[in-house]
Amino acid sequence: MPLKTVQAPLPGVFYRNPAPDQPAYKVVGDLVVVGDTIGLIEVMKTFTAVVAEEAGKIVAFHLENDDAVMAGEPLYDIETR
Repeated sequence: MPLKTVQAPLPGVFYRNPAPDQPAYKVVGDLVVVGDTIGLIEVMKTFTAVVAEEAGKIVAFHLENDDAVMAGEPLYDIETR
């Protein structure tokens, strides 16, 4: 299966879970379908969902929860189907 690195669409703070007391949207090894939420990027109190554009399996995250991210920086790797 081909491996694809998904990049941040905008700069901000990357969140892997919807709230501090809730589990991550996705973890390494999870299968995703198009439209699944992978995380959020927050810019000036505005949250933008990072959604899967391809189906596959998450194989790695390049950022942890609450990490700063720049546009174009790698977010996660996915094995596409």
